[in-house]
Order: sequence, then C-alpha cells, then structure tokens
Amino acid sequence: MKPLDKAIAVAQGVSKLADQIGVRQSVVSNWRARGTLIEPLMCVRIERATNGEVTRRELRPVDWQEIWPELASDVPALTASEPMHRALDA
Repeated sequence: MKPLDKAIAVAQGVSKLADQIGVRQSVVSNWRARGTLIEPLMCVRIERATNGEVTRRELRPVDWQEIWPELASDVPALTASEPMHRALDA
C-alpha cells in the first residue's frame, strides 16, 4: 500500500485526512490521483495526523534525509552487502 493511501486509511477517509492536516479534500485527492510528491510541511502534518503510522520518510523516500537530516540517525546503516532499495522499504 502506498504511504498516502495508508494515511487516508488511518484517517478513515480523504476528507478526514484533509481536515486533520489543514487542506481541502481536493488537495489530498489530487496528490493521490497524480502521484504528486508531497511537500515537506504536509509530510510532517500527515505523520502527526497518523500518530506516526505513516512517516515523512515513507512519504519522501528518496530525499527525506536531505530535508530532515536529524532523522538519519534513527535509521540503521546499510551494510555494503545490502541493496539500496532496502532503505526505501523501511
């Protein structure tokens, strides 16, 4: 399940998630339909709205460590033998 879909499920609907993060329902629907990369502030709000069930790392798997470098210490380091996609699946 995609992280946004999981957040919508946790919030019990698109409208409820939108209300919790302070945007219109159409914004969340557009993110979902278009596969839009969600801006960092909204990722933080989604993480809070879902009580951490969906993290900003999940919502921004490619660049989260550049946006929130302080979170990098929370992730176990990959060994040379582990494939990079494991970091994205975490």
